[in-house]
Amino acid sequence: MMGKQAVMEVLRANGVRYVFGNPGTSESPIMDALEGYPDLEYVLVLQEGVAMGMADAYARCTGRPSFVNLHIETGLANGLSLLHNANAGRTPLVLTAGNKDVRELAHGRTELADMTRALTKWSVEVTHPDQVPSVLGRAFKEAATPPTGPTFVSLSANALDGETGLDALPPTATHPAVPDRAALEDAVRTLAEAENPVMLVGDPVSESQAAGEAVQVAEALGARVYASAYSGMNFPTDHPAFRGALRVDFPEGTRTLADADAVLAVGPLATGYYMLSNPAMTYLAPGAKLVHVDSDPREVGRTQPTEVGIAADPKAALGALADALDASMSGSHREAARGRLAELAKEKEALGLAWNSRVEQRWDAKPMSAERMMTEVAASLPPDALIADDAVTSRDALHGAMDFTEPGSLLSARGGALGWGVGGTMGVKLANPDRPVVGVLGDGSAMMTAQGFWTAAVRNIPVVYLICNNRAYRVLKVNMNAYKSRVLGEESPSSGYIGMDFPLPLDLASMAEAMGVFGRKIEDPAEIGPALSHALDLGKPAVLDVSIDGAV
Repeated sequence: MMGKQAVMEVLRANGVRYVFGNPGTSESPIMDALEGYPDLEYVLVLQEGVAMGMADAYARCTGRPSFVNLHIETGLANGLSLLHNANAGRTPLVLTAGNKDVRELAHGRTELADMTRALTKWSVEVTHPDQVPSVLGRAFKEAATPPTGPTFVSLSANALDGETGLDALPPTATHPAVPDRAALEDAVRTLAEAENPVMLVGDPVSESQAAGEAVQVAEALGARVYASAYSGMNFPTDHPAFRGALRVDFPEGTRTLADADAVLAVGPLATGYYMLSNPAMTYLAPGAKLVHVDSDPREVGRTQPTEVGIAADPKAALGALADALDASMSGSHREAARGRLAELAKEKEALGLAWNSRVEQRWDAKPMSAERMMTEVAASLPPDALIADDAVTSRDALHGAMDFTEPGSLLSARGGALGWGVGGTMGVKLANPDRPVVGVLGDGSAMMTAQGFWTAAVRNIPVVYLICNNRAYRVLKVNMNAYKSRVLGEESPSSGYIGMDFPLPLDLASMAEAMGVFGRKIEDPAEIGPALSHALDLGKPAVLDVSIDGAV
């Protein structure tokens, strides 16, 4: 068979259903081969970031590598920002692009693998048809093997149009790594003696479906729980021990951890997104002990003094740790843990009252507050709805108004690049066709990939986009204030916020309607509930463009 057919056979062998992409001339062999494989659905996008967002969310929801095909260096370049997100979030994703024939070297051809190498687990170019089955098969295996992550394969024209006699190999199952017994014993000794233990849960918890095990460990220790990242349901948000997201590389994060004598961290400690943090900062108080669990051994002990490092699958490690704590903790330690849990429950109740007070104080604000918007949304969502979250500065309000307790109930953008949400929401829906899916997006991020509304219309993907339209890059204003206070030492920071406002507000509802999607602008919060119910009942994609307060 020809190399281009070998590509199709590898996709079949790895259970691929969708090919997300935007083609160019270099993809002609791929598009031609797809005609003979009707079980592989090509999802056309008008901007490459949409394909990357869809593939990212689809892979994270299904747990299997997704497949993207972009066009040579020009289309590939448009996908790099969201490839950064996939890399930061360890998304199992195989990205490909067609390239010129290798004999075009004198005329000029780009080394596409060099473009992606810094943002992938593995990047390579295929230059002979015999390489296609093995190399593309390895790309899927690399993407799926913990620590998971995106891979890239450049497909030269001669590799696609030449002939090969090699078959696609079936994928090889990789079993999760189990924790080292000695390290587990050391972790139990370190944590069981703690008088003020804290847990930090990151995205590897949800990726390994380990939230239940995380709860067992937290309850055994009586530990306060923070999320170092929460782009999936890493811990049930209604649990008495849970205290929400905590950026440990922010000053307030280190202050929060100052009283902890032992910290159990699962996943990366910090994202590195915030540019003003001190890379030499020690997050823990003097004498505090860190137990760090991650499937990626490169993360364990990378930046902080670590008492016990465990390189293992988070689900396996937390399950084993819960069993070991149950078997070894003394009666006095159990009693102390129960006492801490009782105090945490009282604190949780007080935090709930504080949230209600905040909502009440801003209830009648005009434009409406993010808190009012999310309260109205929460009251109108079906109980089985899934949320795709790409609303950076409205995220606290989203989490204040809603609890996330079911694995997969929330999927958020990660990595820092804007534009994930339009495609990401559709990716969640393709992976969950029988569940209502609502995307909550900032206006600035939605505008980055608004072309995705067209794909939603053409394929009739029935998602509802809720746009938090604050008429600004509000996150930049928040970070500017942080820069002025933390770096420049200003007590009352102020700024002209150059380049951060939208003097002409983004009319996402009208843009959606121009692309065949139902669109509606909303300024009155009382309209949110009925509009959301109507949009969900349509059975078609819809955009509800909600005007909210953007003040900082």
